[in-house]
Amino acid sequence: MKVPLGTIAGARSGDKGGDANLGVWVRTDEQYEWLRAELTVERLKELLPEAGDVDRHELPNLKALNFVLHGLLGDGVASSTRFDPQAKALGEWLRSRHVDIPEALL
Repeated sequence: MKVPLGTIAGARSGDKGGDANLGVWVRTDEQYEWLRAELTVERLKELLPEAGDVDRHELPNLKALNFVLHGLLGDGVASSTRFDPQAKALGEWLRSRHVDIPEALL
């Protein structure tokens, strides 16, 4: 079923200098296995086309993924020309993106 990712996932984001940090988590083991397979670096770049160089870190005990989007904020918050210079809304922007989620996980 095509629904916003935020239907099953939470997210939190912010700035780390010129990089953005983005954490995404779900509640169940089944949702985590789906998230792990679905939200690859390549898929994240499809959902957030402004993402450049991205690292992904898996946190299975938390049922979470963490992404570092290198250079997204340029030289940092004081010099960024982005609408969201601290990347605080980046997680909600990702959660709003529509993805195909199996109905059994909803």
